[in-house]
Amino acid sequence: MKAILHTAESRGHVNFGWLDSYQSFSFGEFYDPNKVHFGALRVLNDDTVTAGRGFGFHPHDNMEIISIPLEGDLEHKDNTGTHAIIRHGDVQVMSAGTGIVHSEYNKSKDSLVKFLQVWIIPAKRNVSPRYQQVSIDQLQENQLVQIVSPHEHDAGVWIHQDAWFHLGKFESAKSMTYSMKTEGNGAYVFLLSGSIEVNGQVLNARDAYGIWDTDQFDIKSITDSSFLIIDVPMIA
Repeated sequence: MKAILHTAESRGHVNFGWLDSYQSFSFGEFYDPNKVHFGALRVLNDDTVTAGRGFGFHPHDNMEIISIPLEGDLEHKDNTGTHAIIRHGDVQVMSAGTGIVHSEYNKSKDSLVKFLQVWIIPAKRNVSPRYQQVSIDQLQENQLVQIVSPHEHDAGVWIHQDAWFHLGKFESAKSMTYSMKTEGNGAYVFLLSGSIEVNGQVLNARDAYGIWDTDQFDIKSITDSSFLIIDVPMIA
């Protein structure tokens, strides 16, 4: 088994006033040659946007872009004609493929919006751009809930990559064993809140632990905790 610890403090950080963003991997002004990607996981940005502000129309191509709202309402528009509001409990994917132009704004005029923006390198290039949004049933205590997969008819949204995302909300002192979804994949565990142990490594809020060259690993909650597991091919 191989593993790497990324502490919350090691992330990149920019604050433009309207946007307060923490980057787990090299992005924009933040560059760390040791933190360019984790397998097919290219971007994990932890963003807070002030009331009424956001990202104006901008292009993407050949990337699977997943948004996971944590708080507030995020308004999405794109050049395919999609106009949607994404809220806590929803998950959104945009397969950029041959190219898409979109905007993201805080719908509220008086409160923050907080969300995770995750980019996955696709297994297929130049696909037709697509948008999908689903609402996730309320998280069950001490169980993983699948929110992303490579299969169109599975729970959550689907993407063009052999990758799976799961959200977990665990009570103190609960344990579980996670098994990789496919041979050769690794898992990136991003702790949203609380404190957990991953194979004995203690993580605190916004720390992350990447694990590969193993079939499974153990997670134990030290306190009430919530976390995201991103299971991806370990491409170079």
